[in-house]
Amino acid sequence: MAPAAMAPMPSQPVRDDIENTWHYLQTGITKIMLNLQDGLDLKSYMGIYTAVHNFCTSQKAVGFTAVTNINTGTHRGGLSSISSHPPASSLTFHGRLTSNAPHNLAHLLGEDLYTKLTTYLTQHLEQLVAESRNHTDEALLAFYIREWQRYTDAAKYIHHLFRYLNRHWVKREMDEGKKNVYDVYTLHLVRWREVLFSKVDGKVMEAVLKLVEKQRNGETIEHNQIKQVVDSFVSLGMDEGDSSKTTLDVYRYHFERPYLIATEAFYKKESKQFVAENSVVEYMKKAEARLLEEEERVKVYLHPDIALPLRKACHKVLIADHSNVLRDEFQVLLENDREEDMARMYGLLSRIPDGLEPLRAKFETHVRNAGLAAVTKVAADVEKLEPKVYVDALLEIHTRYQGLVKRAFKDEPEFTRSLDNACREFVNRNEVCKAGTNKSPELLAKYADILLRKSSTGVEEAELETTLTQIMTVFKYIEDKDVFQKFYARMLARRLVHSTSSSDDAETSMISKLKEACGFEYTNKLQRMFQDMQISKDLNSGYKAHVKSLDSDSKGIDSSYSILGTGFWPLTAPNTTFNPPQEIALDCEKFSRFYRAKHDGRKLTWLWQLSKGEVKTNYTKGSNKMGYTLQVSCWQMAILLLFNKEDKQNYEVIQEETKLNQDILDQSLQILLKARVLNIHPATEKPGPGTRFDLNYDFKHKKLRINLNVGTKSESKQEEVETNKTIEEDRKLLLQSAIVRIMKARKHMKHSVLVSETINQIRGRFMPKIGDIKKCIEILLDKEYLERLDDDELGYLA
Repeated sequence: MAPAAMAPMPSQPVRDDIENTWHYLQTGITKIMLNLQDGLDLKSYMGIYTAVHNFCTSQKAVGFTAVTNINTGTHRGGLSSISSHPPASSLTFHGRLTSNAPHNLAHLLGEDLYTKLTTYLTQHLEQLVAESRNHTDEALLAFYIREWQRYTDAAKYIHHLFRYLNRHWVKREMDEGKKNVYDVYTLHLVRWREVLFSKVDGKVMEAVLKLVEKQRNGETIEHNQIKQVVDSFVSLGMDEGDSSKTTLDVYRYHFERPYLIATEAFYKKESKQFVAENSVVEYMKKAEARLLEEEERVKVYLHPDIALPLRKACHKVLIADHSNVLRDEFQVLLENDREEDMARMYGLLSRIPDGLEPLRAKFETHVRNAGLAAVTKVAADVEKLEPKVYVDALLEIHTRYQGLVKRAFKDEPEFTRSLDNACREFVNRNEVCKAGTNKSPELLAKYADILLRKSSTGVEEAELETTLTQIMTVFKYIEDKDVFQKFYARMLARRLVHSTSSSDDAETSMISKLKEACGFEYTNKLQRMFQDMQISKDLNSGYKAHVKSLDSDSKGIDSSYSILGTGFWPLTAPNTTFNPPQEIALDCEKFSRFYRAKHDGRKLTWLWQLSKGEVKTNYTKGSNKMGYTLQVSCWQMAILLLFNKEDKQNYEVIQEETKLNQDILDQSLQILLKARVLNIHPATEKPGPGTRFDLNYDFKHKKLRINLNVGTKSESKQEEVETNKTIEEDRKLLLQSAIVRIMKARKHMKHSVLVSETINQIRGRFMPKIGDIKKCIEILLDKEYLERLDDDELGYLA
């Protein structure tokens, strides 16, 4: 609205004349409304303020004296004009009662003045409405913003000039609950909303949306215009119940709602066309860019309140409406290792409800199939399958897809769960395990044995610790953890007894890892085995001191003994009779007396199958005059020492002297024959009745120390059979104890519930079969631990 030439302020009106007063005020208000940029001189400013005060106190203001205190907040010398931004508290007014008359006797006038001001604002705004019809689009926006700024700046001045009216008449009316009465500044906003805004809001919003669309299409716009429109819409939200409070209702209805509708329409059309003309990967890049653009608009010129609904609207049309197309592409990305694009798809679909669930299912299936394929590739011959090759195949798949989950899927817990489910499947139900027995724990235990056993190809300590951690990764997925425990315990026992552990620290570290994974009970026996070995070291020191005290010149055999607790070591008595050589027998008897003297009542059972020793050859010819040292089992030693008597021995004599059964004797002789320590006659025969053996005086070997104490395939197979038999027996006892424990706590349960509860309690050790649980329940019924009740219930018998 162009400012007109302004008439000079008239003279001060009579205080109780409303017409003269209003004429005076209107001149000043118009000057403020139209020419505020030129400033308002102090005389005019004070004249308006005084006129309002005088009119409001014109009748029956008994003994009421007005004292005006002007504080301009400027330097000495006065103030010639008031700028368009008056300083806070630049004018203060104090009323002082000089008599005892109560305040309510002062009949404050104000309604007439309030009505006149309302009418003036209405007429002014109607004129602006008429002018707005001459503008469209960006010109309308510029007009709206310009007039809004001018109008609200003027409102602040007028509000201050009418402060006396606000403090008394307006306050009294509002305190009495009068509706449609506001302070002067709020009155300006209400009139703007009801007179002008209600007529132009649609066109203004239409112009805003056109600007936004231009920007979305790549054009540069003056976004500050939109921000100013948003701010004006927000300012117009007054609480109808309490005018002193503001709301966002006007903004939400007149700006937010149409903005969201227009946004959905724009992106719905654009995305549909883009998907039809481009690849899914290109569309994901486009969608990402659009989402970032909308977030930036919120920061630059939109109200923060729109952020959440705008995000939801964009997610719906850009992601949810095309989610099936995105998900169909996921399998292709997986098969081609398109990690960056999978990360992009994850980032998009994670924004919508249940957007990732189909991806997790496809991911789980893919990982499971990849694991099964990797095992099939290395498991051409299960019997010859190397534990390291098998475990490395499992770890390679896990490592690859764990990295994918971390990098592309942000370590999201549900994707991690899908990975775990898939790994659990291909670790426990693969080509190697299809025969009905879970070979994974056995092969894992054997791989751990290879790592922890002394060897010429031993790994460095730091690398060993890393590899043991990887073993625990596979161990986590094994369902039959009791199978691993049995095989690991047997192999640990051999390493400890034969002193073939590569490192005590590594052994301790592995047991600590198992304890952390499965608890104290799982590793209790393993730790006791270590304790027994330490006790045995101390015992051997004491024995040697004892022997030396008896005969310091004694040159008996150099022996050491390991005392292993029956309940902790997975070892059994030998499955053959044995007559040890006299030298060995005498030393054993001497040690037995020493041990019984320390531990009365304990019984020693000799585990000859685990005993070993060294014998030195004194008969060989050739360049090695010192002889060879043969590392042999106790049974091999007994056979070889017979040749000290005669260098030719018949099979029957050897069997009679050693008392070994035929299987053990034949195995021991075959190793000696294969090493060419002995010769057999007839030469083509295998050991057995009717064969004869003699020492090979021409024996040669590139090493001076030769290990002949090696196991045979039949021994290993027999040990596996015995271990698996032990596992089955232990499982039956474990199931029965779990059933009794559950029933003791619950007293009575339905049969199906008991089965389910038993599975839940046992699955940490192994995955029990329902048939085995039912058999154990029947056994407990027969033993009268349980009883049958009515309605398929079982009861506990104390």
